[in-house]
Amino acid sequence: MAAPNKSKAKAGEAAVLKPHEKHEQAIIKRAGRKHDDDAHGGAWKVAFADFCLALLSLFLVLWLMAAREQQAMKEIMMDASAGSRQGEGQGVMPEQKGGPRGSLIERFPMPRKGTGDTRTEGKQTQDGKAGAAPQNQTKVSYQSPEDLLALSRALDKLSDEAGLKSNLQSVITPYGLRVMLHDTDTQGMFVRGSAVPTDRFRKLLRQMGPVFAQMENQMLIVGHTDSIQYANTGYEGFSNWTLSANRAMSARAQLLIGSMSPDSVLQVVGMADRAPLDVKNASAGINRRIELLILTRGQADSIAAMFGMAGQKPQGDELQVGEPDAGTLQRLRDKLGLPAKKDRDEHAN
Repeated sequence: MAAPNKSKAKAGEAAVLKPHEKHEQAIIKRAGRKHDDDAHGGAWKVAFADFCLALLSLFLVLWLMAAREQQAMKEIMMDASAGSRQGEGQGVMPEQKGGPRGSLIERFPMPRKGTGDTRTEGKQTQDGKAGAAPQNQTKVSYQSPEDLLALSRALDKLSDEAGLKSNLQSVITPYGLRVMLHDTDTQGMFVRGSAVPTDRFRKLLRQMGPVFAQMENQMLIVGHTDSIQYANTGYEGFSNWTLSANRAMSARAQLLIGSMSPDSVLQVVGMADRAPLDVKNASAGINRRIELLILTRGQADSIAAMFGMAGQKPQGDELQVGEPDAGTLQRLRDKLGLPAKKDRDEHAN
């Protein structure tokens, strides 16, 4: 019995591992399945992500442009409709061919006659107090140079309060009071290349409305531009003639919103760049302007008769038609800092 026990003991010793002995580690390798799209790589994913990002950016830009144009259109429509008049139609001015891209100047409605919802924001009387124009008040007639000087001082005060003192110049002529609202190097009256007035100019015109609502005189509204031409020079294209006329109509609309009577406007004219104040620099800011010519009774009757029925005589008792004297023109040019006629002739030669 001893022999079998001894053999079992040896077998047990052989089964026990010694501490210094090491086993070989088994390495298990798993075969992976190759996908069908791995042959193309992952470059297409990067390209597709770039395409989606570019497309999203394009949609964002288009949305911002549409929102901005819609806001500008809404503001113009509200401004024009507030001073509208019944009886002259409710249509929108037709879009001009070849107009400047992105411009909104042809799209505001023509004013219509009526009581309407006239805005009173920013309105001021001649005394400088806010409020609507007085009703059933006797209108003032500015005929003498002294009367026109008083009107000029009232307008100067309004321009000073609006921060546009350097943008307004006025001079008394044989025709009446000539008020020039022009651009400067730091402040423009309209958005460049359009008939959309700037905020300050819009406010000033509306403040002038109550002043003109109290006067009996009629006025001419004349638009002027500089000599810079549009790229499209075709006869049907947008030009400085269209721009000057649209700016004059825009100024008229703002005055009507400011409670000025529609009967105060005798004529609205666009003169493009045909009457520059600075002849040496035809692109100067002073040439881009709106002029309000407050006519005396005789001059207003003369212009009305000129375009009225043939053979009709002026109704004014005193009719004086003549060219401004040289002294008046020179005082105007000195006030504006423009060269004298002699210097202009030398420059032209």
